[in-house]
Amino acid sequence: MKPLLQFSHANGFPAPCYRAFLAALAKRFDVRYVPQFGHDPKYPVTDGWPHLVSELIAAVEQHGRPAIAVGHSLGGYLSFLAAARRPDLFRAVILLDAPIMSRFQGSALAFAKRVGFIDRVTLAGTTKGRRSTWPSADSALAHFSSKPAFRTFDPRCLTDYVRYGTEPGGHGVVLRFDTEVEYNIYRTIPHDIQRAGRRLGVPGGIIVGTESDLVARLGLRTSGRYLRIASVDGGHLFPFEHPEPAAAAVIAMAKDLVPL
Repeated sequence: MKPLLQFSHANGFPAPCYRAFLAALAKRFDVRYVPQFGHDPKYPVTDGWPHLVSELIAAVEQHGRPAIAVGHSLGGYLSFLAAARRPDLFRAVILLDAPIMSRFQGSALAFAKRVGFIDRVTLAGTTKGRRSTWPSADSALAHFSSKPAFRTFDPRCLTDYVRYGTEPGGHGVVLRFDTEVEYNIYRTIPHDIQRAGRRLGVPGGIIVGTESDLVARLGLRTSGRYLRIASVDGGHLFPFEHPEPAAAAVIAMAKDLVPL
């Protein structure tokens, strides 16, 4: 039986969009995932994401055996918090470009929430009101191909983002991931996530992109207190830029953390 791997996606990127990355992982693991967080009314988006963490925990509970949690960005933080809350459900946790904020950085984020500046210090401001409909899948593909964030995607992954990240609607196609949910997730990011590190009862690691702007801003000093660190080529979205090397890095990290 293959080891169980529970994957959690980044904000705005439904898990099926990671098809190439997950296919590479599936050669070694039994891969499971929640298709998209924040869309089940039983698990609403609230400050600090406690219900999203519960959604992940509920998914793992159904498997009947502990999982290696692997999460990208949002998914990395959810995996970290879930493993801290329920270590009995996890063998290890691996964060993909989800650096842990320091106590000072977390305090600054909490202040930004209180005074209403949160849209300026996260991607919430750029997410709110962004385009979500196109006349066809081809026009959506052309639109994203022109955007800087997507230009470095492996062509397969860009096609998969349109294929699995949109659905029929609005006389064409619409984003599958509700932009209001995406916006609210950014606005409610936990500001005290480093506290979970002190409760983490399973082995942990973090894999970061060598060109990640998020890592450049937050650094890895706090992450290094709780997690083994590795890097791969690419930016914050490296699982879409280099899916097979990213999967190989996850497999290598998992082997370092637990017996496979």
